[in-house]
Amino acid sequence: VQLQASGGGLVQAGGSLRLSCTASGFDLGSYAIGWFRQAPGKEREGISCITPHGHGTHDETDVEGRFTISRDNAKNTVYLQLNNLRPEDTAVYFCAADAAICPYKPTMNYDYWGQGTLVTVSS
Repeated sequence: VQLQASGGGLVQAGGSLRLSCTASGFDLGSYAIGWFRQAPGKEREGISCITPHGHGTHDETDVEGRFTISRDNAKNTVYLQLNNLRPEDTAVYFCAADAAICPYKPTMNYDYWGQGTLVTVSS
């Protein structure tokens, strides 16, 4: 059973990336998924979460509409589209899955946490 974030990389300010959160060993469609990030020297913060059927989202951080969460349950994948990236968006991005609640508070224990993916935005 594993949850994995991928799609990070080095991008210039103003650029875009699409992160993926994929599951192996369980059906991601039964879980709400949240995206989080942790910048160097800072606390982990919640970004957004999406319900199992994608009927609602919750945006925790002030990303000013630049980030969009979505999911494709047929592919067992949840996405986070990052647009108009800024140097302050540089962080390791994580996803979490929970069967009962929409993960957006970084200090809570969720059913699964994925390995992170590094996003670096150059100025």
